[in-house]
Amino acid sequence: MQFEQLTAGHGVLTAVRTGKGPDLVLLHSLLADRHAFDPVLEQLAAKYRVTLFNLPGFHGSQPCVLALMDSYIACIEDGFEEFGIAEDAILLGNGFGGTVALAFALAHPERISKLVVSDAAAAFPPEGRTQFEIMASKVAEGGLGAIAEIAAKRVFSPAYLAAHPELIEERKRVLMGIDPKAFQHACQILQEADLEPHLARLKMPTLVVCGEFDQATPPPLNKIVAEKIEGARYIEMAGCGHCPPLEQPKQFLEAIKSFVPN
Repeated sequence: MQFEQLTAGHGVLTAVRTGKGPDLVLLHSLLADRHAFDPVLEQLAAKYRVTLFNLPGFHGSQPCVLALMDSYIACIEDGFEEFGIAEDAILLGNGFGGTVALAFALAHPERISKLVVSDAAAAFPPEGRTQFEIMASKVAEGGLGAIAEIAAKRVFSPAYLAAHPELIEERKRVLMGIDPKAFQHACQILQEADLEPHLARLKMPTLVVCGEFDQATPPPLNKIVAEKIEGARYIEMAGCGHCPPLEQPKQFLEAIKSFVPN
């Protein structure tokens, strides 16, 4: 596949683009990067102009100065403007990218026609916030390699990880490419996020997809998102973990087919 390299905000934000057709924007998880969409990218690019944003601290995107969701929203807005993304774009986010997608949709509903949220929460309960605090602390003390096993267990379902133990080292390689400060900032944002009271304002067609065995954002948190957005659909993927495009690409494409024909 051929990729166009993109930058916005005077080099603050980086992205890659492939394919032709209506605009589809993908936002990756905190414990993955844009390559988590690789297994589904070829099929999506056959029908869409796919733009994969690198969130702050990933693949050349600069970390935000402040740990604020507003900073991420502004960064994504710059990308939409400078990359020439049409106002009828589909926005799809996984994990932290899904939470950012919700925040962006709330701030700029005029910029997107459909929203797909995969394994993401609008807010986390105390135990969830504690997990982000623990990960941020471990990264501060020992670097991102210190959370490789934690990350693998949060990204993949237990059975899948047991069958592919090499994924712990693979996750470590991905994590080592992330700016540690950006990771800590994202953990702080997720600890403080509380988008639930605002979700009823979202009026665009919305699909919420969640892996049955997601350890990072369990199904109940995804169901809240679907329940709070009028008309939203919820699909739970059997046997899957936190990152369906990576773990079950064929099933994920089938799950989103009604919203994102592929």
